[in-house]
Amino acid sequence: MLVRPSSRIGWLPPILDAAAVALTWLAAFVFRFSLFSNNAPADIVHIIAASLPLSIVVWSACLFGFGVYRNPWHHTALSDVRRLAAAAGIAALALAASLLIVRLPSFPRSIVLIHPLLAATALLTLRVLARTRAERASMGALRDTGRPLLVLGSVDDAVGALQALRGNRTWRSLAIYSPIAEEAGRRVQGVDVLGPPETLAEAAAVRDVRHALVAGAAGSATRRLLLEQASDARLALLTLPRAEDWLTPGTGGGPRSLELADLLGREAVQLDVRGLSDMLAGGCALVTGAGGSIGSELCRQLARFGVGRLVCVDVSEFAMYQLEQELKTRHPDLPATYLTANVREGARLSALFTRHRPTVVFHAAAYKHVPMMEDDNAVEALRTNVLGTVNTARAAADCGAQRFVLVSTDKAVNPTNVMGATKRLAERGLQALARARPEIRMVAVRFGNVLGSSGSVVPRFSQQIAAGGPVTVTHPDIVRYFMTIPEAAQLVLQAGLMGDSGEIYVLDMGEPVRIAELARLMIRLSGHTEDDIPVVFTGLRPGEKLYEELLADDETTLPTPHPKLRVARHGDFDNHPLDLDVLADLVTLPTEGRDEPEAASVKALLARLVPEYRPQHTPRGAA
Repeated sequence: MLVRPSSRIGWLPPILDAAAVALTWLAAFVFRFSLFSNNAPADIVHIIAASLPLSIVVWSACLFGFGVYRNPWHHTALSDVRRLAAAAGIAALALAASLLIVRLPSFPRSIVLIHPLLAATALLTLRVLARTRAERASMGALRDTGRPLLVLGSVDDAVGALQALRGNRTWRSLAIYSPIAEEAGRRVQGVDVLGPPETLAEAAAVRDVRHALVAGAAGSATRRLLLEQASDARLALLTLPRAEDWLTPGTGGGPRSLELADLLGREAVQLDVRGLSDMLAGGCALVTGAGGSIGSELCRQLARFGVGRLVCVDVSEFAMYQLEQELKTRHPDLPATYLTANVREGARLSALFTRHRPTVVFHAAAYKHVPMMEDDNAVEALRTNVLGTVNTARAAADCGAQRFVLVSTDKAVNPTNVMGATKRLAERGLQALARARPEIRMVAVRFGNVLGSSGSVVPRFSQQIAAGGPVTVTHPDIVRYFMTIPEAAQLVLQAGLMGDSGEIYVLDMGEPVRIAELARLMIRLSGHTEDDIPVVFTGLRPGEKLYEELLADDETTLPTPHPKLRVARHGDFDNHPLDLDVLADLVTLPTEGRDEPEAASVKALLARLVPEYRPQHTPRGAA
């Protein structure tokens, strides 16, 4: 017990503590009797000499026993103070009991009350002095090397950021800028608090600061206000690292650049980790569309949860190569197979599923770009999104899989475009198969736009900003739901663990985001203003709606055990189930003498099979 804790920081601290205990023991007698007066007992020297070693031994044993020396003094925190207080209390009681056993004659009992107060104060003082010395040395180094940084947020929000930045040698917290005027003029942890009437631009200019760290809750009105002010002040914005950043080699756990996802206020997804691990451990998971944004993140999450074997399927050879290189680097021991296949080829899928026998299948392969799928490529969307889903679900059922999860979209609700209608038809086909094949649990998961996914507005906006603008938005009032790629993938996994076959899950997408505002936020994040990079409105594209819905008019939702998942109930599933035989029309559409059917034939078929589909008739060549 004595060697291991003290060996972490050397023997000097225990020796100094023992000296402090001894000196305060003497000080207690001085305080009690005033040794230079005649009130002291005649044998006072004998009493001190006999009791002093006992006090040192008892206190040292308690300090060691409570692990006081596990943390260096210059890193003393509140938890160390609590540990020290507990050790002092037990030491005082133990010493009092020891003195009763020894029975020293004429020993003044008040000493056992005076000494613990003096000793605990002395021990704490030693640690405070060591911590103060270390902080002064650190601040001296930061004054020479640390880059000045403003912390943006209220005092309550900024305190956590200051603690996280303590000891960081790259950045130096110069001041806090609070939007609350009443907090201006305060001083927190040695850092001045600035605020109105002084503007953020004035505060940064006077102090020659070019970087600011944004504290506080993501998505809050206060945070967005500070963001706008920081944009006017031309400050580069930073934020505290995510939890996974601390575990990533080379990041150092320091502040990182502010990203768009930090502004949307998305809370971390709480998963049933034990249930997912039980579902995946030792089993085989197969992901179609594994090279895409959602599919690749599903593969990462499956690897993280310890899937027994992973089969990745995608039509793109290059996407499979990239995913293979990434997973081999991150998870070198993961048994994984990377296959190129088209989900429209039922025989190929059946052979692959029979060979690998997956226990759970995540179907993310789809065409999803709304304008591109609207006319010239309508038949491709129909065959891939619908026929591909039916082929994959049938192959999963035939090979004995236990679960099948379809990744769907909010555009399947009251669709006005081909892509949304094909995804809604895919949902209906899945529900029909769920009734026909009760031995496998089949569910669909419907969510909105995913930040940073291929084909989404965020990468396009980034490219336009990098090129100097303008940033193009179709309509000033258009709104969309957004979530991050990891959040979407995690909720897809969670949905695969829950519910009855044939259910469609709706994800909590939070508040809708106005696309024009999203563009402005991205411009500000890049360090520019709208004077530098304007936002230009180009008009709605074919099949595009002003807003997306997560539930159709004839649907209701039911809660689930997970707060971010609800079940959508469809009247047509119960009363008008889809006849799977009609899906044969997908490959026998009338071509009217052409190599491929016209978009009008595709839309007519979709209107017949998806009653809520209301196609928009846009003249060819319209923007």
